[in-house]
Amino acid sequence: MDLGFSEEQEMLRTTTRDFLTNECPAELVKEMVEDEKGYTPELWRKMAELGWMGLTFPEEYDGMGMTFLDLVVLLEEIGRACLPGPFFSTVVLAGYAILEAGSEEQKKELLPKISNGELILTLALTEPSASYEPGGIKVKASPKNGDYVINGTKLFVPDANVADYMICVARTKDEASPEEGITLFLVDAKSPGISTTLLKTIAGDKQCEVIFDDVKVPKGNILGELDKGWPVVEKVLEKATVGLCAQMVGGAQKAMEMSVDYAKERIQFGRPIGSFQSIQNYCADMVTDVDGSKYITYEAAWKLSEGMPAAMEVSMAKAWTSEACCRVTALGHQIHGAIGFTVDHDLPLYFKQAKAGEATFGNADLHREVVAKQLGL
Repeated sequence: MDLGFSEEQEMLRTTTRDFLTNECPAELVKEMVEDEKGYTPELWRKMAELGWMGLTFPEEYDGMGMTFLDLVVLLEEIGRACLPGPFFSTVVLAGYAILEAGSEEQKKELLPKISNGELILTLALTEPSASYEPGGIKVKASPKNGDYVINGTKLFVPDANVADYMICVARTKDEASPEEGITLFLVDAKSPGISTTLLKTIAGDKQCEVIFDDVKVPKGNILGELDKGWPVVEKVLEKATVGLCAQMVGGAQKAMEMSVDYAKERIQFGRPIGSFQSIQNYCADMVTDVDGSKYITYEAAWKLSEGMPAAMEVSMAKAWTSEACCRVTALGHQIHGAIGFTVDHDLPLYFKQAKAGEATFGNADLHREVVAKQLGL
């Protein structure tokens, strides 16, 4: 059974790692944590020139026509480098929403600009309830003079502070079933009535509170069908969840490598600390968690890439990876001791990335419930 990358994927992995090693050192990541924008336009431009933004978009939209599985390979390397910036929100969250639901006119207008690095987008989904269920959508869009007016608060919206457009998931009709009556709107982020506030986060990523106060949106900016937007959100969330798992795996892999190298080099009581059984056990547990997370994530990615039903595999991957990658980075701190907790060390970047990812798109308990339902329980 061959679980390896194809030649094309291996080349993508290698070139991505080389690029990020040179262009996105840990010092830059730490600088962007403090930076209000959270990314550098120069690095964004270089990524666009490499074709990353349009990697999986069809060629007629200036994309490269590669698969979702190829994107997961890229995202694993992005997680390994803790790449800051709006790549995930633009390409995975908003990009796939447009691919899934956009009209041909909307795709021709937006996707080439995303591919070329001209636009930054995000998905405004969660609200103060922090729920990823349809019942959590309370922001309302009401018809007015042939257009729509949006009112309400979105919370934890990634990169809204730098976005040109937001895809706002809003309730357009109150129905007996919470899945019905939800619509996706493409909203100009600079529209009157929108106020955006950066939130303090553990990982230093740019999540925002976005308040919509009588924000007017043209009827032509609806993505997909009126009142039938939730199935689109579900498809986007499946891909986003697996993409996030891939980033967490990349970060955990790097944390493990750093810890194993340190265990070989750090001398205590006259010998490397890696010669002690407790440290050996830590390292063995780390590699087991990393490999387990990697293979369960790639199984889900492969199914999604092939267009197969993958709800169970996606939730299995998130339930396992959410906790496994946190365990890996926590054990890395145990191995490094005090030095690993200093702000000058790189290890805290990976611990914070794993901890932030633990709750994003639903924690392990939520996804265990999904798996249980898939088992008929």
